[in-house]
Amino acid sequence: MYRFFLFLLFISSNLFAQKLSNKDKKVVSYLKSQVSYLASDDLKGRRAGDSGEILAANFISAKFKEIGLIPKGTTDNSTFYQPFDIYEGKFIDGISSFTVNGIKATVGTDIFPLSNSPKANFKSNITPAIHESGQPWLIDLGDDLNDNKDNPHFDIQHVITSKLKSAKDNNVPFVIFYNTSSLNDNIQFDPKDRSVNSIIPAFYLTVKAKQIFFPDAESEYIVDLNISVSPRYRKARNVIGFIDNKAPLTVVIGAHFDHLGYGEDGNSMIRGGVPTIHNGADDNASGTASLIELAFILKNSKSKQYNFLFIAFSAEELGLNGSKYFVENPTIDLKSVNYMINMDMVGRMNDSTKTITVGGYGTSTSWNKMISSIEKIDFSIKTDSSGSGPSDHTSFYRKDIPVLFFFTGLHTDYHKPSDDADKINYVGMFKIIRFIELLIRNDRSGSRINFLKTREQQTSTSTRFSVSMGIMPDYSYSGNGVRVDGVSDNRPAKKAGILAGDIVKQLGDIKTSSVESYMQALSKFKKGEQATVIVLRKDQEIKFEIVF
Repeated sequence: MYRFFLFLLFISSNLFAQKLSNKDKKVVSYLKSQVSYLASDDLKGRRAGDSGEILAANFISAKFKEIGLIPKGTTDNSTFYQPFDIYEGKFIDGISSFTVNGIKATVGTDIFPLSNSPKANFKSNITPAIHESGQPWLIDLGDDLNDNKDNPHFDIQHVITSKLKSAKDNNVPFVIFYNTSSLNDNIQFDPKDRSVNSIIPAFYLTVKAKQIFFPDAESEYIVDLNISVSPRYRKARNVIGFIDNKAPLTVVIGAHFDHLGYGEDGNSMIRGGVPTIHNGADDNASGTASLIELAFILKNSKSKQYNFLFIAFSAEELGLNGSKYFVENPTIDLKSVNYMINMDMVGRMNDSTKTITVGGYGTSTSWNKMISSIEKIDFSIKTDSSGSGPSDHTSFYRKDIPVLFFFTGLHTDYHKPSDDADKINYVGMFKIIRFIELLIRNDRSGSRINFLKTREQQTSTSTRFSVSMGIMPDYSYSGNGVRVDGVSDNRPAKKAGILAGDIVKQLGDIKTSSVESYMQALSKFKKGEQATVIVLRKDQEIKFEIVF
């Protein structure tokens, strides 16, 4: 589960106890063996795109094949895998080079491009002390730093932007910055930078390299450079299997199988220390094992009123990337999907309270009758009406598909290396699986249930803020800005006219190049205040006035 949110409690079901048969106990044992493998150190935390995720995907696809599911990673049924790219940020291409008078510098150490620099390939003469029109410039940032050492509002990036504008106005092909002062400028190559490209290529030269390659400011040097910054991707994959009962409607059942690896993406609750495998037994080996078991049950069931699509999503922990990719690139007709059931962190049912949470309750009026029809299950239910939240059902809700989200609650091992297989309540998992089986089996009509929009859940963030525009950001979007994945009714964005698909470029005076910078911008406002929002809609920038 990539972000946790607080559930609102809606109802509680009074259910009857049920003892496990010997057959049921064998299923419990089987669930334990599957979770133990998926959450073993051998899979190295199942980080999306890494070798452990591939092992997990292979395991799931083998189970799907063994059960007899039809491969549905592609529309032609050729594979269980649906591959997709995960944007990791930027990197300096290995072919990049920089020489001065034939002497080669080390790109990335002696000199590096600014993170938002466009590609550059130049051979030119340069005299450090001379700033002529049409010629490259070397610019010392030292004076600006010294002049503003006591200015708490000084922004070195603003200085760089200003100097690049001046250079652009003088037809300068590229600029090389350096710093001769003793003050730290904190300039470095940021692979996560999503700001727009600078108006001309710009580079940073270390002061040591400046002394080596340009020792005399009055001399002329021949600079030959070929430096480029490119996007970096890693490949992840959903695993998808299908039961074709020749029915007009399909039920989707999903669970994400990825986790945090060693916490390389900054989503671990542990800060600092030696990187450690995050095995993710509850989050979400528990849901994945439950998905496989439900596939087995429904393949051998007499319930033929629907087709069933089973999806093990990857890259959920990075922002629902896998489910987002699937709904934008479905391998079945999304219009045939009746509803979607999602299982995320279903392995920690408390034996004392015996309570689970079911989200998405408000996405259809049918859920009340369907859930209330089930008896002889030994737990109580707390329901949350919202169709959006911190897991993959949100992507389906965004496509106007009714959803249910099964969840046994947050715990102290969440997103920590201590989320291990020996802490799972396997009997509790079995009971949830049995509940979902009965929910589907009792739905004998084969008819489409209705869809309702619900309130939006606000996902958590490290930045504190007291207002919201009422948008759901697309966390999988890798471009500059914040792409709007959904807009809540009766909230500021909706009232102003902002639409799903718009890209928020600026909120107030702050450029919103990423979700984090958007959250930081929100933190500057209070309820009742007004702000100008600039969005990109297709190729047109539009300004909106919103009131929080």
